[in-house]
Amino acid sequence: MQFYKFEGFTVSENWSEENNDRRVMREKVRKISMKTNSFNQNQQRKAYAFVADASEDTVTIGVIVRNYADVHKLISGYLQAIEMELKDTCLEEITFNNFRNMLSCADRYDYINDDDEVLEQFDLDKLNARFGRSVEYGENILDCCDKKYVYNEARRFLAKDTFIPELDRIYAGSTKHKVSGHPVHYMIQTDDGETRKGMLRVLLQALYANSRILSKRYIFLNIRPGENFSRAVYECLYKSSFGGAVIVRYLANDDTEEYYANCDRDTIETLCEVMKKYCNQVLTVFCFPRECTSSKDIFYENLGNISIVELKEEFVSGECAIDFLKMLAKDNEIRTDNKLFEKLEDEKGYLAPDLHDLFDNWYNNKLKTGVYPQYKDIATAKREVVKAAPKGSAYDELNQMIGLDEAKKVINQALNYYKAQKLFADKGMKSDHPAMHMVFTGNPGTAKTTVARLFARIMKENNLLSKGNLIEVGRGDLVGKYVGWTAPTIQKKFSDAKGSVLFIDEAYSLVDDRNGSFGDEAINTIVQEMENHRDDVVVIFAGYPDKMEGLLQKNPGLRSRIAYHVPFNDYDTAALCEIAKLIAKQKGLTFTDEACNKLTGLFDAARNESDFGNGRYVRNVIEKAKMAQTSRLLTMDFDSIESEDIALISADDIEIPKSSAKTEKKQIGFST
Repeated sequence: MQFYKFEGFTVSENWSEENNDRRVMREKVRKISMKTNSFNQNQQRKAYAFVADASEDTVTIGVIVRNYADVHKLISGYLQAIEMELKDTCLEEITFNNFRNMLSCADRYDYINDDDEVLEQFDLDKLNARFGRSVEYGENILDCCDKKYVYNEARRFLAKDTFIPELDRIYAGSTKHKVSGHPVHYMIQTDDGETRKGMLRVLLQALYANSRILSKRYIFLNIRPGENFSRAVYECLYKSSFGGAVIVRYLANDDTEEYYANCDRDTIETLCEVMKKYCNQVLTVFCFPRECTSSKDIFYENLGNISIVELKEEFVSGECAIDFLKMLAKDNEIRTDNKLFEKLEDEKGYLAPDLHDLFDNWYNNKLKTGVYPQYKDIATAKREVVKAAPKGSAYDELNQMIGLDEAKKVINQALNYYKAQKLFADKGMKSDHPAMHMVFTGNPGTAKTTVARLFARIMKENNLLSKGNLIEVGRGDLVGKYVGWTAPTIQKKFSDAKGSVLFIDEAYSLVDDRNGSFGDEAINTIVQEMENHRDDVVVIFAGYPDKMEGLLQKNPGLRSRIAYHVPFNDYDTAALCEIAKLIAKQKGLTFTDEACNKLTGLFDAARNESDFGNGRYVRNVIEKAKMAQTSRLLTMDFDSIESEDIALISADDIEIPKSSAKTEKKQIGFST
């Protein structure tokens, strides 16, 4: 489905004069409205044309077409029907939002009878403003470009093993005939937002140039963990995109998405069903982080026989990294020098954004010292970096989490200190040798693991760690079964965690009442590896407060290497209620006032239990309430059930879950 704006100047010389006469103008508008209605009835909902505005000598016409109709022929027929002749015309494809504004304008000036009715005719009513507030989507219009430009841009992304071969396949196809259908759809995997946008733009430009998509308009849809929308919403999105593309971005990282992926299975299944239904009318491009596996596997399970081409960002090093930097220098018409290449670390893998940043820093310095030496003594603004707050989506997620004030405060202090030391080192100033190792102490369900995952991403987003993954281990992952196995096992884990965070859960289990056991060897090896990898691995120990303190007292060497102690306090009743509302919202549920009051009393009592699970307890309550609500609805008359009933949790649905000292470990992330 395509939306167009058509503009031109009237040929009639007396048009402006007639507009000054309100009576004459009202009659003219009435005739245009009648002829517009008659013309569009004959289109049988395949197209719709209307006058949006007619001021002075300029006339603006809005058009919607589906099934790849000839828009020029349609407009010519419409102008003939309303007895209007235009000159110096201009036709451009526009977004649905712009089209909707034109439709509202036409309704306001009485050129059409009802703009909502037009949207309903084309199944676009759910794309109205109400829809925009409930689900995050956007749209854009492609710029046209030639083959040379596409390939030049593609070189700027480190995806030559997958991206360039696909461009070759696209341009190898015939463009003589417009054929409805897509032989393949796509999956782009990158952690960098700018890289993702760039690859998407180049891919769609190549497809449009070769008539693989017939519309310049494309929709991008963000799927957030915990969100759930009806099939009708996705159907509306896809119907509006006939001839174009839908970009689906799944907003979960591999370190956070495994739990959410299973929670979102229904959403993923629904989206895939709609995608398969319209796979020949709409091109779909899925976007995932590089290492996102759980969610991607679920998507593949539900896509069936749909062929997917994966376009994956690559790590490069050595000569490949040097060649990429030389290409950037050539693009900027500047000669390279050894200072540029000296910045490359041996055996370190680089993504395109990393190399762009490295080149930009060198280039900016080169401009001041080589091209414009008169500015070499001018101080830089680097010191402002120290004052700047940490950036990135993970940092925003952390600050949006409910409670955890002490944890947020300590993590902010740690980030500021580490940034300052890095800055001092870059300027050649004396600095401490920073270590970021931490202890997270708190009871179950206080979001220790979630915060650790966010912290790893924050370090990556602020260029303090190269990878920013979370490697989660326990005693079974570190302690060998036989003599001599433990040390190599731990060394391998530290090697895997290079550039990332190593999260050791319940670390005290390594040595609990096991003097002289393999656990002692494990702790000693961990202490040594923490020192060996203090620059590129952050170790986080997590567990109960009293047991973690016992571990640190038992091993002073371990205590001396831990820079930060982060407490995770139990949630109070008010915070637990906020978490309950958030979890319910993610499931599309709300509470009655009586249910809220019951939850308050329930949480007050539960907080005194010895095995209280904080956030886990809340999630258990909500899950049981949803099950109870479902059972209650099944006893009602089916025809009497409204959508509001399905979304409402009553006080009767809430019951006290059975207390359990051993609760299955789940991902807890509570964002406001």
